[in-house]
Formats: sequence, structure tokens, C-alpha cells
Amino acid sequence: MPAELKKGGVILLDKPYKWTSFDAINHVKISLRAKIGHCGTLDPLATGLLICCTGEMTKQISQYQQLPKEYTGIFHLGATTETYDKESEPQNILPFDHITEQQLLDAAAKLTGEVMQVPPIHSAIKKDGKRSYDLARAGVEVILQARPVIISEFELTKIALPEVHFRVVCSTGTYIRSIANDFGQLLGCGAYLQELRRTKIGNFDVQDALSPQEWKLLWKPPGKKTPPPTESDEAPAS
Repeated sequence: MPAELKKGGVILLDKPYKWTSFDAINHVKISLRAKIGHCGTLDPLATGLLICCTGEMTKQISQYQQLPKEYTGIFHLGATTETYDKESEPQNILPFDHITEQQLLDAAAKLTGEVMQVPPIHSAIKKDGKRSYDLARAGVEVILQARPVIISEFELTKIALPEVHFRVVCSTGTYIRSIANDFGQLLGCGAYLQELRRTKIGNFDVQDALSPQEWKLLWKPPGKKTPPPTESDEAPAS
């Protein structure tokens, strides 16, 4: 299989929690020793499906990047964070006990379809030639413009306040962190993204993916003993 993938193929990778996408991809790249390109990254606090193309298939990356994506996760009501997720401390604490199931469903409905979404300032989007998150961390005021995205499905799968579990199918370029923030604004109590997993990209499913460690073991030469774990096999420092 490694020889075939070096010529050109598609690798489905299940990114672990707190790994950067590049950590996960490089882990596989070192094991395979082949040219690899990715079809879209995930935040370190997210897990789930990454598509990597090798060899001649790297020419198809742009096609895979445009595929719709499915995510599952948890919104946490009653507070906001600067990064719209758990990377920063909760603030603006507000009561949420009065929120009804119908209000939650109504908020989800308002965020379904073609909507104008403002990306998080803590994102890789470039502003005046610099990454937005670098400017934000430096204390520079960052204003990003709203842009159209398509949220084709927005399902609430479990309600256990302050947690709201969800499943979303959306177009490329959609920020689930922004959906969390917008969801909280509509409810008037604030919300941030507590947990996120990318489950599908087009017809590709995370159930068919392997972790970086599993790919490494798969390519182990026959008869070679598995070495003891090293720091590179552990989750990189966040």
C-alpha cells in the first residue's frame, strides 16, 4: 500500500484532540515518506476527518476542499469567549435556565440556509496581509466582514442545559465557532463551542479514517518490532 500511495492516493485521517492538523499530517508524511497535501485543516481543540492527498492526487486537492462538511459537537450556553471556543476563558456570564426548547429550535432555524457569517477574529483569515489571530493576540482591533455561507442542515441532537448537542452540514469556509457565538446571541445568553468533531467531507466518513498512530503501525515493515512510544506519538503540547 505505501508504494501505491506514493504514486497517488487519498488518506483519511482522524485528527486527535489537541493535535494541530499539521502535526497529524506530518506524522503520516514522515511514516509514508511521500508528497502529501491536505484538503482543509481543523482547530487543535477539534477532532475528526482530515483528507490528505498523495503523489499525483495532490492535483485534486481543490476539488475536495469544495465539498460540504458535516460536524457534530456541543454548544455551551450562558457565557462567551474571545475565541468562541474553550481556548480562552468564559466571560459575560448570563442566566440560561429560562431558555426553552422551542427557543433553541427557533435559533437553529434562523441559522439554517444561506446566512451572512462573521468569522472569528481568532482565525487564520488575513487582514492587511497578516493573520487575524496574530493581530488579535497582539491587542490590535480586528474587524472582519460578514460573508455568505450555507448551513444546509442544523439539527439539535440533545438538550441538557447548559449543553446543547448538535449536528451541522455546511459549505466550505463555514466557522462552527461563529455558529456557536451567533446561536448564543440569538438566545440572549451567549454561547461558545465546547466540543467539535468533523464527521464527514462529501461522501468521505470519519468512520473509515485512521488515527496518525494507526497509519504508522499499518506501514510498519513486516517482522519489524514496534518501538516503544516516543514523544512524537503523544499529543503535541497545546
